[in-house]
Amino acid sequence: MFPIQFIVRLAASGLLALSLSVTAVTAQTDPLPSWNDGAAKQAILDFVTRTTAEGSADFVPPEDRIAAFDQDGTLWVEHPIYTEFRFVIDRAPDLVKAHPELADKPAFAAILSKDEKRIAALDARELFEALVVTLSGMTPDALGEEINAWLKTARDPRWRRPYIDLTYLPMQEVLTFLRANGYKTFIATGGSVGVVAPYSREFYGIPPEQVSGSAQDLKFEIVDGKPVLIREAKLSLDNIEAGKIENFRMVYGRTPYAQFGNSSSDDQQALQYVKNSPGLRLSVAILHDDAAREYAYGPAQGLPDSPVGTFSQEMYDLGQKEGWIIVSMKNDWKRIFAFED
Repeated sequence: MFPIQFIVRLAASGLLALSLSVTAVTAQTDPLPSWNDGAAKQAILDFVTRTTAEGSADFVPPEDRIAAFDQDGTLWVEHPIYTEFRFVIDRAPDLVKAHPELADKPAFAAILSKDEKRIAALDARELFEALVVTLSGMTPDALGEEINAWLKTARDPRWRRPYIDLTYLPMQEVLTFLRANGYKTFIATGGSVGVVAPYSREFYGIPPEQVSGSAQDLKFEIVDGKPVLIREAKLSLDNIEAGKIENFRMVYGRTPYAQFGNSSSDDQQALQYVKNSPGLRLSVAILHDDAAREYAYGPAQGLPDSPVGTFSQEMYDLGQKEGWIIVSMKNDWKRIFAFED
């Protein structure tokens, strides 16, 4: 699946028909062309074959085929700070102007400084406190309109590209491959569902009702004679750590057959739970070990430590023990982004 902007550029240059025909031929021969041949790619292919083939001992009925994906660091870039917090950085000054007392809070002081290292070093709870406050006081629809408007103009500071261009091409292929074989794909993010759901269909082909994330309370009010729902500065669902799989099961009443993630602080419990559930299950952990094409951080396997998207050696060892698929971005991905040559 190519980003919308990429397809628009092809159409404008008259190359769209050729691109689509080449893509169609490639998809027939190899559904994961941006993956290098190896154990990780083969495991995904084998899982889909075994769970969708009639008569297979591992056959999963279509209504039970569910795959869940973390977003940050699994579907798109999360370094050096989460994209969601870049949105908060841009929104926070107006909020602090209206509520000057917020400037004294450590998280807001860091955000107002725009120092990425200072922001990344904040405790996750401090960041979430700032996030919840910044994303409150408006209706869900108003927030959705604001985030989509921001995404049309915002650019990543390293690549100078819109964030839709920074979704991982190999993972877009996995999403497409799973859906082509009857799997329903979900996002299970530690971030705000109110932020991710408005763009999930455009970015990933995942409808908003299939996005699970941290959620804020909504309050019914009458404003100017009309009933509205207002986002409150209170977290109602905490979708990090074990909360990710707890909330997914609570909201959807199902356990995914395939779980994709990358962080020991955010995905480990979900990956572990899914892999140990009955039937053939797939748990895939993405290891960022390509500093040249993207970023390298762990500290698993001697990679640099990072408070953002931490992949601990303990999680790496657990994954090896339990039979997770640990994907090396450097070795397993032929291409990371669609815009690469």
